[in-house]
Amino acid sequence: APDLGGAGTLRAGERAPALSPPPAGDGYWIFTSTGRAVPVGTATFLGDLSDVALNGPVLDAVATPSGLGYYLVASDGGVFAFGDAVFVGSMGGLPLNAPVRSLAPDPDGRGYWLVSSEGGVFAFEAPFVGSMGGRPLNAPMVGIVSRGDGYTTVASDGGVFSFGAPFLGSLGASGSARPIVAISPVG
Repeated sequence: APDLGGAGTLRAGERAPALSPPPAGDGYWIFTSTGRAVPVGTATFLGDLSDVALNGPVLDAVATPSGLGYYLVASDGGVFAFGDAVFVGSMGGLPLNAPVRSLAPDPDGRGYWLVSSEGGVFAFEAPFVGSMGGRPLNAPMVGIVSRGDGYTTVASDGGVFSFGAPFLGSLGASGSARPIVAISPVG
């Protein structure tokens, strides 16, 4: 993938927890912890949270299946939809056992899943097919992607957990030299 730049656009105190490409074209969005969306290359600006006081940092953001929108999710479970992304609910303002870490859009474009660091999955207009919530984990959950008729989550030690999707393997037993920070869908 070509490096089209954009990292120099970070402001003091910002991190870039997510980068997401639209399905076609040479570009991507860089999403910051403060909720800014920075379009690079052919990605277009569809809005962001620059002027919003957030209850927690943005920890993940992802393009919609069409690539004509994107979702941002904050640690308090707040979900923010831009472009053709459809807001169907969030955990914002509700009690959580742990911060929400990641969001995965349902491939049908009508819903999404959230995963918290303790493994709980929250489904919004998408089928709930299980979670690790309430079960002991060796490391915090850091990501979720949709796969097949379900989703797969990953923990920072490389442990992979599939729900309604084929299990293809895990680094959990052998560990990883560095913490895993995200999971990416295949193809």
